Amino acid sequence: MARAEVRSQGASTRSAYLEKKAASSGKSDTPDRPPAHPSKEPQHCPECGSSGPFYRDGIRYTAQGPIQRFLCRKCDYRFSETRLSRDLNPGPMEKPLQETSKHPLNNGSASLSNRQVCVALTRGVTKNLIAAESQKQAAGTSPDAKADIKGIIAKYLSYLEREGRAAENPYPKILHTLWKRGALLYDPESVKQTIARQPWKDGYKLLAVYAYDAFCTMEKMTWQKPRYKQEDAIVFVPDEKELDQLTAACRSRRMSTFLQCLKETYADPGEILGLKWIDFHENILTINAPVKRHLPGQATISNKLVSMLNALPRKSERIFPTSYSMMRQCFVPVRNRAATRLQNPRLRAITFKSFRHWGGTMLAHYTNGNVMTVKKALRHRSVLSTMKYIGLLQFKDEDYEVATATTVDEIKQLAQAGFQKFDELNGIHVFRKPKKFSA
Repeated sequence: MARAEVRSQGASTRSAYLEKKAASSGKSDTPDRPPAHPSKEPQHCPECGSSGPFYRDGIRYTAQGPIQRFLCRKCDYRFSETRLSRDLNPGPMEKPLQETSKHPLNNGSASLSNRQVCVALTRGVTKNLIAAESQKQAAGTSPDAKADIKGIIAKYLSYLEREGRAAENPYPKILHTLWKRGALLYDPESVKQTIARQPWKDGYKLLAVYAYDAFCTMEKMTWQKPRYKQEDAIVFVPDEKELDQLTAACRSRRMSTFLQCLKETYADPGEILGLKWIDFHENILTINAPVKRHLPGQATISNKLVSMLNALPRKSERIFPTSYSMMRQCFVPVRNRAATRLQNPRLRAITFKSFRHWGGTMLAHYTNGNVMTVKKALRHRSVLSTMKYIGLLQFKDEDYEVATATTVDEIKQLAQAGFQKFDELNGIHVFRKPKKFSA
């Protein structure tokens, strides 16, 4: 019993000694961990003197222990609990624990950080941006320039509708693009400078001039239009096998069907996207929503395309319920992947419109340059639009069908079949024509 009493007294003495030592050194046996919600709140902001309330801005771990950080709601100044106490009662050799707290988070240097800024900071920045934009829009122009851009575009659309020019008109989009790129819509000189700075072709700059000219007519403004000319460019015409390779490389049934529709109808991508299920009947596709002032029309499609269309889900009124930008976003990776796998850089130059260029060019060669036939197939309003498809391709010898004739009847039959006389040797007439493409 005596030994047990001595052991218990020793243990109590040891525990008392450890408690006394921990109290004197300010340490405990348990490790320091910052409280989730420290009870100590700052009395005021060291920057603006505000008495709060403050945001809790995380914990900072230092050599002297964890420190709660705060964010002033009034001036967006970040400070720490220890910094505040040391600013009020600084020691002779003490320095602030947080040197970066001298700068508010919404200054220029903080924009390079990957730190997530809370809503309180962005609220003030947004107000500053709106104020700067308002000053920019109002600088030396008209009181109407302060109006919201959505109201201006709505007014512009209404004007185009009254003039009968609203259908498939790119003018509102161009006007909004000019505004986003810094143009003051009520300052013609600013618009001219903005158009000149853009990396557009002269043809698109000319279209921007037409769009702003209609805006000036609506607002009864006068301006001197800059001079741009529509440049003539030779369109890229791919081979049929390259188009088939792209279609086969698609992993999406909808994308492969879309490309096959472009190939067999020679239609514009916007016309195919506007197709509805009621426009599809047996082997006929009816284009009732033409774009770019094309004429409506019908196209006969193959049984292969009919099967591809029937395999698509009919959950929407439209066959392809998506936008042009989304289809292009899905098409570019397919095109790049096929170009890399097949080691053919020409595939990267193919766009949705290349299918129409290919169809018009091949049709022009197959019909021996019959402009009216090509014009009807492409549904052009003007023959001038059709002429750019004439004479674009240069065929190789293996791309022609060759036939010979020795009698007048044989010559007539070959002429009716579309053959053209190429040469004559020892009384034998040689005819040829481009091979018929599959569509």
